[in-house]
Amino acid sequence: MLIVIARMTVKTGKKAEIFALAQDLITATRAEEKCLSYELLDDPYDGNSCVFVEKWTDKEALVQHLQTPHINDWRQKSENLLAGKTTIELYQSEETTF
Repeated sequence: MLIVIARMTVKTGKKAEIFALAQDLITATRAEEKCLSYELLDDPYDGNSCVFVEKWTDKEALVQHLQTPHINDWRQKSENLLAGKTTIELYQSEETTF
């Protein structure tokens, strides 16, 4: 499993707009076959920060996601609401039992 942490800095006063705009993206992404989880979380300690936490079956699934019309639409529409580039961290994970 691939876990993605995508950190965004939102322009002051624009966080509510980012969350509203993200609703269509979240719905479309969760419908992708290899998406295991896709959440947009608010940073309660920073009024200008939020983060996508994503789980994908593998890196190929993420690459496919990044080429979808809904992610391209998100990039265009969110560009003026963000204060900088999104920082993306990838983590490889596997399930285990103890």
